[in-house]
Amino acid sequence: MSDLIVTEFVTLDDVVEDPDGRAGTPGGGWAFRHGEKAVAGDKFDLGPLFETGVMLFGRTTWEHFSKLWPSRTGPFADRMNAIPKVVVSKSLTSADAWQNSSVTDDLVSTVRALKARQDIVVVGSISVVRALAEHGLVDEYRLMVFPTVLGAGERLFTVPGELRLTSVEQKGSGALMRYRTDT
Repeated sequence: MSDLIVTEFVTLDDVVEDPDGRAGTPGGGWAFRHGEKAVAGDKFDLGPLFETGVMLFGRTTWEHFSKLWPSRTGPFADRMNAIPKVVVSKSLTSADAWQNSSVTDDLVSTVRALKARQDIVVVGSISVVRALAEHGLVDEYRLMVFPTVLGAGERLFTVPGELRLTSVEQKGSGALMRYRTDT
């Protein structure tokens, strides 16, 4: 069985809401205040997963990325554009805006079928992450933790649970923290 890996930008107090500021929330833009080096490139150490895995998005995150990535070039952008992408949505009818994208409206069945043959990387998409966690489908969290405390905002974890820390690596002013769920 392959792994489902959740990647998130997160503050020290577990806020995942509006890291780039595009939603206009009061604390929005917190990740990007640490400079481009803190957020650019393969900060989540996905490496070979770009060749063998698939990315999973919620509609809102996919729509945002589909406006940014298709016009970008370079080694990381080329890998982002080439990897197969699945968008979970009940309202999106076409995923033509970003190459190698497809749409599903059945999150759990789709993920179970994909996990049988390849690793899955979830980018942002907090409602998708929460649904996956409820069904015990998350194997690993890769959290890019930034030295910011907002005190309010949407948090990643909303229910109690236990995770096992497997590594910590400094990445600019942040830290990439990897946790296994051992589900």
